[in-house]
Amino acid sequence: MKILIHNYEYPPLGGGAGNATEYMLREFATFSDMEIVLVTSSVDGVHRTEYPAPNVRIERLPVGKKDGARDLHFQSKANLLSYSWKSWVFSRALLKREQFDCMHAFFSVPSGFVMRLLSMEFRIPYIVSLRGSDVPGYSERFKNLYLFLRPVTRFIWRHAAQVVANSEGLRTLALLTESSRDISVVRNGVDIKEFFPVPRNYSSDVAESFQVLAIARLTPRKGLRSLLEAMRLLKASEKRRFLLDIAGDGHERESLEAFVSEHNLSDRVRFIGRVPHGDVVVLYHRAHVYVLPSLNEGMSNNVLEALACGLPIITTDTGGTRELVGDGVNGCIVRMRDSRHIAEKILFLASHPEEAKRYGEESRRRAECLGWNEVAKAYRRAYEHAMTAKS
Repeated sequence: MKILIHNYEYPPLGGGAGNATEYMLREFATFSDMEIVLVTSSVDGVHRTEYPAPNVRIERLPVGKKDGARDLHFQSKANLLSYSWKSWVFSRALLKREQFDCMHAFFSVPSGFVMRLLSMEFRIPYIVSLRGSDVPGYSERFKNLYLFLRPVTRFIWRHAAQVVANSEGLRTLALLTESSRDISVVRNGVDIKEFFPVPRNYSSDVAESFQVLAIARLTPRKGLRSLLEAMRLLKASEKRRFLLDIAGDGHERESLEAFVSEHNLSDRVRFIGRVPHGDVVVLYHRAHVYVLPSLNEGMSNNVLEALACGLPIITTDTGGTRELVGDGVNGCIVRMRDSRHIAEKILFLASHPEEAKRYGEESRRRAECLGWNEVAKAYRRAYEHAMTAKS
């Protein structure tokens, strides 16, 4: 079985979808009867070919990104257009030389559109993985663009052998665009060996600091301004020393840093920047609670990793997070854009160490049911279904 995968994102570029692809390739590498070619983006302006495993090949195409740039995780229209054109030209030549059984697009646009064009010419079935922002209605940032993309998205989905969402919430949203389409769900996974719990000192002693962690792209969609406002309220309460680490980068960083400076929070909030994925576990181990106050979310890899590391979670009731976090079970659900509510829940966990410990233990139990091997097997079945449907 030979599969062609398209994803604009792949580490070090992008976010959750890129990391998910990397973990899936690791699992596919263990399947002796599979051969994978991933077409993705480079970050040094050079076309590079990599072989992370004998049966896995990665083709990195230059799209105008540079490693170390602040916008590394932000896809401009120019970047997406560049990837669309170059991935189509490259893959078209590739398909003339090599035989593939199925194609897999991460994101409806741009990858799904390119796959549809290739499928029309070469008669190869394709599946589409919905990740979040590619589903109309998901992001306020693309509100106007969705008016154009909605009919294009329908066209892509209707001709796909299978459409797969990464959460029930995203599936429900996608059905608003194409209600007649059968959309399945394959959730993201987590490596429970790489991300593991450590003993934590949960104490109600006000003399001890309480460490809060957020890992996210620094964009308005992640709701981090509400978290900073919550930190301001907690500092004003003087009930305990609360510290916040924010890992990640993005266009909102300067305004968030300005907020911290304006409200004299520099002794409480630290911006770490982009952390190599292999090093991020250290941040989880140092934290007492993980907070993600997103305005919308697909299936957050960072929440999954925090679960695996045995952390209680504070998050909003949106997308896939509602499928991972139970209010009063392994974390707390807070209202969107409600900094006071976030502050109350952070204070609650700091003041109730037994509850915080119990939530963390339940988080780990949930993560243990979500391994990447099961995700890879689910996609393998999707490929087989697509190939059978073609024949």
